[in-house]
Amino acid sequence: MIGEATRRLFWGWLLGLATCAVIAAIVIALILSGIIFNTSATQPHSKAFAWGAHVTMINSVARRSRGDVPTVPMTRETLMAGARQYEAHCIICHGGPGVARAPWASGMLPTPPYLIDAPSRWSHAELYNLVHDGVKMTGMPAWGEVESDRQVAEVVAFLEVMPKMSPDQFARLRQRIRAEQVAQSTRGTP
Repeated sequence: MIGEATRRLFWGWLLGLATCAVIAAIVIALILSGIIFNTSATQPHSKAFAWGAHVTMINSVARRSRGDVPTVPMTRETLMAGARQYEAHCIICHGGPGVARAPWASGMLPTPPYLIDAPSRWSHAELYNLVHDGVKMTGMPAWGEVESDRQVAEVVAFLEVMPKMSPDQFARLRQRIRAEQVAQSTRGTP
């Protein structure tokens, strides 16, 4: 036979569980209704949410970056291919040595980081993972969905060299890429 103390403990536990369920349902309803979570890009996340999302992203990237990732030889051709990809897809949000990102990128939350010091913050595998898989809730696309593994590896190779470039070197590289694009368009080649 169950004693009175055990019965009270059971009903107290059940009441506590029901109370937690009701509170959770109310919080979820407030979040989903937009009352306590503003999705507007004009309002920054709370410090606690921003911290939690950033720590989660760092840990997620580190966990998924354990293993081999495609690499490419560090040749002039590889770096030029990566620079072309960076110019076409990345510079507008992330800037470069002596180059600011597009003004509208400052309206994104979180604001896209400058990547000049990316190799000092991320390993090769982590950079590959970030470029290949993107980052949810940041506007960073998963380039691996539309570019080949080799193209992603070329961008990563370029990211690893870019911090060593002066603003003048970077400007000359961009001029060369634009000149190539003009030459290709006049020849009618894609």
